[in-house]
Amino acid sequence: MFEQETASVMVRVAPRFLPEESAPEKSRYVWAYTIEIENRGAEPVKLLSRFWRITDENGLTQEVRGPGVVGEQPIIEPGGSFRYTSAAPLAAPSGMMVGAYSMQRVGDGTGFDIAVPAFALDSPHHSKRAN
Repeated sequence: MFEQETASVMVRVAPRFLPEESAPEKSRYVWAYTIEIENRGAEPVKLLSRFWRITDENGLTQEVRGPGVVGEQPIIEPGGSFRYTSAAPLAAPSGMMVGAYSMQRVGDGTGFDIAVPAFALDSPHHSKRAN
């Protein structure tokens, strides 16, 4: 598990390799990652958008930006959390992801960013580790 706290919001990430979705003979490697976002602050926050930087073991980097996560822009109450699972395919057997969420305090509309910790995407097929 990888975790990082920014502005009273804790982000935890648990990645796992998906052999049933992967096809190493076709250079396709797929990981699921489950993310929990916990609001440790005193006011509700809303997740507006996401940014990901995904780098494989060969140095190929993709950047992904978009509204919300898994089609949602959740409001997370103080002491509450939001959890979701998504997936990432790579053309190499290992890599890493790092990112950020743009958030908003519901009460006053103030925007802020929170970090998603860098996490490893290592398969049983890896030849070298990117991290």
